[in-house]
Amino acid sequence: MSRRAGRQHIAAGTGAAREGAAREGAALEGAALEGADDGGGRAAAAERPAAVMPGRRRRMLLLLAVALLSLLAAAAYAATAFQDARNGQAAIPDVRTAPVAALPAEPFVLFRNTAAGQGYGQVAFTPLAAPAGTRFLTALSCDRAYASRAFISCLATKNGIPTRFEAATFSPALQPLQSWTLGGIPSRTRISPDGSLVASTVFVSGHSYASAGFSTETVIRGADGTVHGNLESFDLVLDGARIKAADRNIWGVTFVPGDGNAFYATASSQGNIWLVRGDLAARTLTVAATGVECPSISPDGRRIAFKKSASGSLVGERHPALLDLATGTITVLDEQRNIDDQIEWLDDNTILYGLPRDETGQDSDIWSLSTLPGARPELFTEHAWSPAVVR
Repeated sequence: MSRRAGRQHIAAGTGAAREGAAREGAALEGAALEGADDGGGRAAAAERPAAVMPGRRRRMLLLLAVALLSLLAAAAYAATAFQDARNGQAAIPDVRTAPVAALPAEPFVLFRNTAAGQGYGQVAFTPLAAPAGTRFLTALSCDRAYASRAFISCLATKNGIPTRFEAATFSPALQPLQSWTLGGIPSRTRISPDGSLVASTVFVSGHSYASAGFSTETVIRGADGTVHGNLESFDLVLDGARIKAADRNIWGVTFVPGDGNAFYATASSQGNIWLVRGDLAARTLTVAATGVECPSISPDGRRIAFKKSASGSLVGERHPALLDLATGTITVLDEQRNIDDQIEWLDDNTILYGLPRDETGQDSDIWSLSTLPGARPELFTEHAWSPAVVR
């Protein structure tokens, strides 16, 4: 080979090497670029959650803000309602009132004051001779109250966290005697004529005798602190046979005058409503009549006033009626409005009962009704509830 041919061969080889190197460099550059693209994709993927997170944080902050505003609104409403209640209690009532430190010696009617303003919810009384006159406020706040010459029975709701229910007795000088915890919402209370016994009924579940699945607890205690127990633990007897149904409810005790062992009450089971006569010593409840709810025995012990269901069941309206214990005769009185109060006797021929003024049930009046034929209801005391006649 000539030197010229050799130089040409070397040049050709060198060009080929350069071309190969160029191709390799291009390939490496492409790979690098591809790798760069892949790395960028991975970086973008890694950055996506970071991009999403601010959106999630915004949503969380928005939810927290809404929750906080809701709490603030609720707190403002509660504060406003509390202040309105305080202002309402501080307002001058529409009835004449006066403070008092003891029960009077003369006959009187005790009741729960429902007049809006100062003294709302307090136990009050008026002289029996002037039931529409000045009412005397005792400063005792009760949901249900009753009285005898011996003491006052007061069932009350104690607001707080949690809400509590309490029974207490007070002397004629309005000094505390006893107190104990109740198992539910106050409903009824009665004191025996001689002042030796006190009964209380509460709703353990439900808040009305017409509500489905309600459950009551009725307990009789002695003024000396003796607890005779829940009446549901007594034997319920019908025609000589013991009723063992688990759905029994007992409420609305009324004590027999002159007998420290006997009382009447309402019992219900499996849709039945019975008047039962109770025996504390024997711990029995014996069915005496059907369809008699929330009894109240007359001062002479001859008749029972009660709420008679228009439907014959626990639902529907109820109207005052009388049961003659000697003959079993039932007489429905001329009161067309629905009553949901345990009737009280003003005397042997006149009954008292409360009626709400409106659907809220916050205010009510006490009405009187003679048991004589043709008698019509008469307003007895305005803005009052749960009467007790003390002679």
